[in-house]
Amino acid sequence: MPTPATDAADIQGLVRSGYGQLTAARFLLLRIADTVAARAWLEAAPVTSMAHLDTPQEGTLNIALTCEGLRALRLPEQALGGFSAEFLSGMAGDESRSRRLGDIGANAPDRWRWGTATHMPHLLLLLYATPERLQDWMRTVMAPPWDSAFTVLELLQTATLDQHEPFGFLDGVSQPTIDWTGKPDPAESAHETYSNLVATGEMLLGYPNEYGKYTDRPLLDPALDPAALLPPAEDHPERHDLGRNGCYLVFRQLQQDVGGFWRFLDNEVGGNAEARTRLAEAIVGRQISGAPLLPQTGGPIPGVGPDTDDIRQNSFTFDADADGLVCPLGAHIRRANPRNADLPPGTRGTLSRLLRDLGLVHQALRDDLISSTRFHRMLRRGRDYGVQMSPEAALRAPAAAEAGLHFICLNANISRQFEFVQGAWLAGIAFDGLTGERDPLTAPREGLPGGPPAGVFTMAQTSGLNRRIAGLPQFVTVRGGAYFFLPGLRALRWIAGVHG
Repeated sequence: MPTPATDAADIQGLVRSGYGQLTAARFLLLRIADTVAARAWLEAAPVTSMAHLDTPQEGTLNIALTCEGLRALRLPEQALGGFSAEFLSGMAGDESRSRRLGDIGANAPDRWRWGTATHMPHLLLLLYATPERLQDWMRTVMAPPWDSAFTVLELLQTATLDQHEPFGFLDGVSQPTIDWTGKPDPAESAHETYSNLVATGEMLLGYPNEYGKYTDRPLLDPALDPAALLPPAEDHPERHDLGRNGCYLVFRQLQQDVGGFWRFLDNEVGGNAEARTRLAEAIVGRQISGAPLLPQTGGPIPGVGPDTDDIRQNSFTFDADADGLVCPLGAHIRRANPRNADLPPGTRGTLSRLLRDLGLVHQALRDDLISSTRFHRMLRRGRDYGVQMSPEAALRAPAAAEAGLHFICLNANISRQFEFVQGAWLAGIAFDGLTGERDPLTAPREGLPGGPPAGVFTMAQTSGLNRRIAGLPQFVTVRGGAYFFLPGLRALRWIAGVHG
């Protein structure tokens, strides 16, 4: 629980939970049709806070807004100007961002179903419920003046939650743990071991982050908040903090070619079912059950556990597998979370650190290609959609029905967190000494202009000869996306009551 405890009533419940016990969900992308009616609905909306989750819930609601949505609600320019440049520009706001994110070729925004131009949502409503309660809960949420306030741009269905993503792997296994209780170490105090704990300010605005700093956010003159709905900013007490207890929500609709994935692997191994599974697990970096390919690390990892499954699935690092002989260097989970510390193994003493900093340690040259994990963590809150199939069924299906992931993540710094992981580690063609390769599971296959495609996956072998899988097709295609602001409840009421 955050400190002070009263903030729990101001933080939207999605920050604390992905609502796994509520296995049905619907996501509504809305445009504002009538500003006055939209404000009235927002002021009365039954938004779920973290405090609500202390008791069982049959239905929950969380609300996020795009920059365009805030403009449609006539937010003052002083308030808008305090949001990050990435949020203001948007996910599809410029070609250079699209290239960095891998939104090229089949992923290009001009092919998206939503998230660009006239198909840009103003609001995102995330509704979760038990299956028998979902329709009634939707009717409760869509109470007057809903009909006059909004038009529905997209109603995104989800599959009944069963913890497995469409390719068949156990999903949602690894999540960072927010350290609600303490201040982060000063930036100059390097972390010598991997930790799953992250500072509150990595996920929520208005708190110190892993650098010991406060992320930029909208801080208002008191004159804009005469009723003092907003709390004072910790770092600027004379200003009112519109960002506190809020965060940025990244939403990407990712269509997965389940049949294509399993057919490609089956062809690669000549129809050998056991080898097909092993190759799929090497690409992902985990067994289908969610168990890591690497054994559990000897000592405890801060922020992992105390749940037994969590310890078994997450209490490991890649330190003992520096060459990727067990879990390939380019495996999806290794790219998404390298589980490294600020300093690589073997640099614990003063002399070792000095040699590394001078570039005299061979291993350090490769380690420098990977930034410290603790500055790039995100909370994932996505849900699957479409037809769910076993690998065997996918192989038999002549044309699989659409399936995929509504990827949702929460972070306080879009550029340093989501965009870094997506652009540098997943879509980037240089990672941990590898070149010309992107993430084998989720990334596009286009290479550099004039260069060969990046559809290659390398697996180190004990013999010293690498195994290279070439000609990887694109298994995941972006169908829509946008950046949203998930405000604290006080901020949401302030936004609803503002008259620009």
